[in-house]
Amino acid sequence: MGETSLFNFTVASYHRLMNPKPSLQSFKAGFLATLPMQLGVAPFGLIFGTLAAPSGLPPWAALAMSVFVYAGSAQFLALTLLAASASWPVIVLTTLVVNLRHALYSATLQSPLSYLPFWRRAALAYFLTDETFAAVQSGLNQNAQPIGAYMLGSGVCNCATWIIFTALGIVLGQAVPQIQHWGLEFAMVATFTGIVVSMLVSRAQWIAALCAGATALLAAGLPYKLGLILAVIVGVSAGMLAARTEPLAHSPSA
Repeated sequence: MGETSLFNFTVASYHRLMNPKPSLQSFKAGFLATLPMQLGVAPFGLIFGTLAAPSGLPPWAALAMSVFVYAGSAQFLALTLLAASASWPVIVLTTLVVNLRHALYSATLQSPLSYLPFWRRAALAYFLTDETFAAVQSGLNQNAQPIGAYMLGSGVCNCATWIIFTALGIVLGQAVPQIQHWGLEFAMVATFTGIVVSMLVSRAQWIAALCAGATALLAAGLPYKLGLILAVIVGVSAGMLAARTEPLAHSPSA
């Protein structure tokens, strides 16, 4: 028992010596992994900032929304409802429905983040966006540890970009007319698609992605972005079915 304890202590000491700040390194890795996605986040934040004033939202309120709400799709929807003079209960309920996908993200990350105390998981929940979820999934595939620090690095990168470019959009919206009609939002779609495709390594993942994409296109006309929720359900179901039947397809026949 003594020799085993000494061996474990020696191994742990070696790892601390060779890798003194694993949390900081994981934070940096998550930050850098999310940087490419900012090519899409930046113009999206820029457009939100430019749309704030025409929608009747004061500059300070638009910036506060990006800080405290921090949810791109929900913020754009809120602007649309504000412009239509919708009541606050309608705005809150509608944005809640749009953000239901975050419940699926949270369920997926519950196990990898279970080692953290509740208050840290609650703090990380603030940073949970489409981009950070994709980055964390990629980090899990690469066995990034600790994954909590990795997620924090990703979240800080994405959140800082969103807030900074919202502020820049507010300023440019007053200086450059019609900037919101330049089609800059396509950069987010292209960047996010490229990163997700690079993560598809198995047949089941490809089937899940294709089924989810097809469902999202077919259900794009559903209100409150319910087509997105439906696409997630169909994609996950198709992926699970493909993963379950894949071993059978490769097993030798009797």
